[in-house]
Amino acid sequence: MKSKFAILAAVVGAGAGFAGIAGAEEVAAAAAAVADAAPAVAAAAPTVNKGDNAWLMVSTAFVMLMSIPGLALFYGGLVRSKNMLSVLMQVFVTFSVISVLWAVYGYSIAFTEGNAFFGSLDKLFLKGITPDSIAATFSKGVGVSEFIFVAFQGAFAAITCGLVVGAFAERIKFSAVLMFMVLWFTFSYLPITHMVWYWAGPDGYTSAEAAEKLGATAGYLFQKGALDFAGGTVVHINAAFAGLIGAYLTGKRVGYGKDSMAPHSLTFTMIGASLLWFGWFGFNAGSALEANGTAALAFVNTWLATAMAATSWMVAEWMVKGKPSMLGAASGAVAGLVAITPAAGFVGVVGALVIGLLAGFICLWGVNGLKKLLGADDSLDVFGVHGVGGILGAILTGVFAAPSLGGTGIYDYVANKVAADYDMMGQVIIQATGVGITIVWSSVVAFICYKLVDMFIGLRVPEDEEREGLDITSHGESAYHH
Repeated sequence: MKSKFAILAAVVGAGAGFAGIAGAEEVAAAAAAVADAAPAVAAAAPTVNKGDNAWLMVSTAFVMLMSIPGLALFYGGLVRSKNMLSVLMQVFVTFSVISVLWAVYGYSIAFTEGNAFFGSLDKLFLKGITPDSIAATFSKGVGVSEFIFVAFQGAFAAITCGLVVGAFAERIKFSAVLMFMVLWFTFSYLPITHMVWYWAGPDGYTSAEAAEKLGATAGYLFQKGALDFAGGTVVHINAAFAGLIGAYLTGKRVGYGKDSMAPHSLTFTMIGASLLWFGWFGFNAGSALEANGTAALAFVNTWLATAMAATSWMVAEWMVKGKPSMLGAASGAVAGLVAITPAAGFVGVVGALVIGLLAGFICLWGVNGLKKLLGADDSLDVFGVHGVGGILGAILTGVFAAPSLGGTGIYDYVANKVAADYDMMGQVIIQATGVGITIVWSSVVAFICYKLVDMFIGLRVPEDEEREGLDITSHGESAYHH
């Protein structure tokens, strides 16, 4: 059976990080609804495993560490010393504001059943979620506490918004950052998350008919069979295009191309990159939602692809520029982390190493050659690393998920086994479709959001404030006392 569904049912290869999960009540209702279509094998109520719960709690804290202090220090080290605190503040407060909005309405819109693009408002303020509420995982009959699933996904939302900050650093109004984040989170992050990751969970997939019915309630890209283990589209491509549009619309920094804009502290950047790498084990291995073999696979792939990309970027830079740099090694590591994210639980170790190798080379071109072609002042290379790396990883997921190349293939939840045939070309086309839809959606929403912000409060600080530095002029304090 090759219906749109057979592919979907599968989609979540041995357990993947599609974290789009309904609560137990919805699963029970869905199971009841399809019981008449299915023989008497209605799903048993899922139970929570304390080990899975514990792993998801630890993973969630890891992902929060990636934003603060990881991303904040990585970005902070890359700007000039007069703008250090402004970047720390933008990341720290973005994390805080988005966390609150996630609980108020974000989780509900992303992870409840609605249409193919948006969920419902049924869980505003996390209404109805109790310590007994269960969210589905990728294994039948296995759940996790819905509260920790809420927090895990909220940490993803917060860091995605934080990533955008690097594109317009050193020249944007703090109030503009906040207004933009609220708008873009609402109209880009939430629908893309719903499209890629929302489904009713595996328990109701008891027959082809039941699967067809449940499949129709999933997000748009999930229904198409797009594979995104931990956020290549949802997080990296989404943030990168918002950043690129922001760099264009905010305009270049004063003195760009003439004055030195070298990073003021590669020490902080190295520490930040290392915290990102550490936290990313929660990001990718946590996306299995269970403490199982898929989580272990994602963990090993996250370790090795990153190590390979740090090495390949450094070697390429050494050959081109004559010296290997700390900035290059750290940038390579982040590029590897980005590229392996969509693939982490779907590809084998060789696939991960190839993805890492290519990410180092291609993202080095992204922040040098491509950046010149685009002509935007993307201050901290959000697009060159997250956009280029995210697209590369998302497409290559379709290649290396193939069992013939050591991948996990696609899991068929009706047959309860990996589907026999893997259509690599077909999957690559599905992956490219997901990439394309994410690019268009994020870019259009971002453009409108920046224009609204510019209309109401203006994007840029005055030139004299920019020259003096945003630490003093926007926040009245400075990172260093000279």
